[in-house]
Amino acid sequence: MRIRISTNDGAATATLNDSQASQDFVAQLPVTIELSDYAATEKIAYLPKKLSTKGAPSGHDPSVGEITYYAPWGNLAIFYKDFGYSSGLVKLGDIDEGLSWLRKLGKTQVTIEQISP
Repeated sequence: MRIRISTNDGAATATLNDSQASQDFVAQLPVTIELSDYAATEKIAYLPKKLSTKGAPSGHDPSVGEITYYAPWGNLAIFYKDFGYSSGLVKLGDIDEGLSWLRKLGKTQVTIEQISP
């Protein structure tokens, strides 16, 4: 499953895994949500509905460029800096292109949509 995260000024693409959480995420697309910076480490955005974490590990140690879901808050988190293990964090996929563009964004509306493989 591939997605595009975009504004009028640019875009990033990503490939999602086949988890239940990723499938729930794709079912909400297309969606326009507010993306903001959190702790100078990640970009976060709150989704319209929570995702299922059925079958997901209890936590995850994210790498730079990963798209994740933080279940306790119900938000997407796209990591542009290294971060440690977090309970409740579920990996959804990886940014393929555009991480440097995402990193530069301030608080802004983004549209996320599914794209062809």
